[in-house]
Amino acid sequence: MKAEVKFERNYQPSEDEPFMNSRQQEYFRAKLLEWKYSILAESRGTIEQMQEGTRNIPDIADRASEETDRALELRTRDRERKVVAKIDAALRRIESGTYGYCEDTGEPISLKRLEARPIATLSLEAQERHERKERVHRDD
Repeated sequence: MKAEVKFERNYQPSEDEPFMNSRQQEYFRAKLLEWKYSILAESRGTIEQMQEGTRNIPDIADRASEETDRALELRTRDRERKVVAKIDAALRRIESGTYGYCEDTGEPISLKRLEARPIATLSLEAQERHERKERVHRDD
């Protein structure tokens, strides 16, 4: 079992320190866990609200509007479920020592990119190449 590394609350990973050192790993672990717990709390709230919110609305337009709102909420929660799976995968990469490295090139992903998208698996350049390739195949 790994020893827990503490970092100050105002700690920000820096290019001046070794990439993915234990402080950076702990920083991103905490960031990912906080994001995950936030999503899960929102999901619980949605479930409770939907269970309570089942009511008989006589006006057909009001009922259709409520059903549309529910469908949108469920799509949002489904997207968030997929994000939680990506967060879990990122946490596993931290444990295995591969977090922060591009799956395509093996090069470090920039700290700025990881800060903005902690579940990133590709460097910005590799992501752009991937998206260009997708566009080309989609246009065929």
